[in-house]
Amino acid sequence: MRTTFVMDPPPIVEDWLAQRKARGQDLHDEVWEGVYHVAAAPSNRHGHVDDQLGWILRPIAQRAGLTGTTACNIGGPMDFRVPDRAYFHVLEDVVWNPSAAIVVEVVSPDDESRAKTDFFFRAGIEEMLIVDPLQRTVEWFTRGATGFEAADGSTLLGITSAELATAIDWPM
Repeated sequence: MRTTFVMDPPPIVEDWLAQRKARGQDLHDEVWEGVYHVAAAPSNRHGHVDDQLGWILRPIAQRAGLTGTTACNIGGPMDFRVPDRAYFHVLEDVVWNPSAAIVVEVVSPDDESRAKTDFFFRAGIEEMLIVDPLQRTVEWFTRGATGFEAADGSTLLGITSAELATAIDWPM
């Protein structure tokens, strides 16, 4: 369901958003060119795969000179996306990351993972990984001339999509 307000949201919506923030329920919410996107916490299947990705990719990323994080803000206060994971050449202590080396999106039903591709490309992201727990797929994308292009794996990490897919203990 989508709701769009052509004026400022009514006070009840502002109160609801403030309550989400106070409870820490807004950690995956995003702002797309000034439009607030509310995202529910992901499913257990999503979380299970995301946790495994952290364990699998951490030593590989470290060997490649990259430092990983869990969800973080890519962009600025009025236009940002929140990937499930990100890997940086240099990790800075900031709230708003202008870019990253790699962003990871774990797909949940009805989420906007694939709709973030153009934004991440404009932000200068070098590689994007999309993992779909339901379909059990791993897709790597690297920068092309005008957008991300499908790749067999990560040139930054030196791992193929097939190797990563095999390493994941996919949930039932």
